[in-house]
Amino acid sequence: MAEEIIPIPNLSLPQHLFTLSTSNFQKLHDNARKELLEGIKADKMAPYYRLVTSAGALTSDSALLESMEKDNEEELKKLDERLAEAEKQEGESEISDALKARANHLTRIGDKERAVAAQKLALEKTPGLGSRIDIVLTLIRLGFFFGDNGLIIENLPKAEKFIEEGGDWDRRNRLKVYRGLHMISIRQFKTGGALLLDALSTFTATELTTYNDFVALTIIVNALTLKRVDLKKRLITAPEVISVLPEIPTLGDLLNNLHDCHYAKFFVALATLEQTYLLPSRLLSPHTRYYVREMRILAYSQLLESYRSLTLESLSGAFGVSVEFVDSELSRFIANGRLHCTIDKVHGIVETTRPSLKNAQYDKVIKQGDVLLNSIQRLSKVLY
Repeated sequence: MAEEIIPIPNLSLPQHLFTLSTSNFQKLHDNARKELLEGIKADKMAPYYRLVTSAGALTSDSALLESMEKDNEEELKKLDERLAEAEKQEGESEISDALKARANHLTRIGDKERAVAAQKLALEKTPGLGSRIDIVLTLIRLGFFFGDNGLIIENLPKAEKFIEEGGDWDRRNRLKVYRGLHMISIRQFKTGGALLLDALSTFTATELTTYNDFVALTIIVNALTLKRVDLKKRLITAPEVISVLPEIPTLGDLLNNLHDCHYAKFFVALATLEQTYLLPSRLLSPHTRYYVREMRILAYSQLLESYRSLTLESLSGAFGVSVEFVDSELSRFIANGRLHCTIDKVHGIVETTRPSLKNAQYDKVIKQGDVLLNSIQRLSKVLY
């Protein structure tokens, strides 16, 4: 049985900081400011408070900072004394526990540099595989907390290695969520979505995100990457999704209208999702334009696959937008090779041009053949 994961650092705080640093979300600022300050006070996060106030997200309160710093120093002094005592009189296990307690304290208060160093030291001195996995997961969470992609990339392979050496079922499933979030953060939506979907029925990684936010993220990412038949089988009818959708109806509208081909309602749901969930999300905000564009392409492709030709008027009616908007958007996607169709502007018709599978296979063979011939020529020059 896995030990309970301590939810440190508090990963809701960077989201509140993101909200405060974005001027477009003024109506969310009061609540974000309140939640951020309460979270900092709860964990006595003096180093993080310094960082936040220097960025102008919160007004600096010198009395509060002094109080938290005093508490941090007293707690660290106790932990250092406990570590010194363990090193003098006790065994390897007690030393490991003292090192982990000290590292966790620095992690909780948001002292990044010292926390990372302390966690790495604890990792070196900790013998148990389960505890080592937990330390590496904590280092990954520090990466998520501070937006340090290098720290995440450094420690994900370590976690995977330890899990393969004998990680239990719970930690194995937690790691899927960690990997999935990282993949989504670097716009690897297909890989990230598959990992989240695998963890949907066994989710326990509440130290990373709430259950509802996890399900919402799983829906958002997989709505883009799953085929229509899998959308129904793996998302729409999934008990975990059904239980959460009443609380986030926009996602229900997005999923069901895409699957049921109600494209005008789908466009409305997509626009609502963009404003209420994608842009305000620290994780998804950098990918919002990409996501909305790809979802539109998906919807256009899904409709066009059913017809040899359509009038621009009927197409615009299906999506609930103007003829000019459809004409402009399709033209851009066609020019970029994202939609296989042509527009006859004279007659106001869109004709699909399905790519030939045999032609695609032929082009692939030619390209691979050229690569092979070039490699052989380079090799012959070396040998002769």
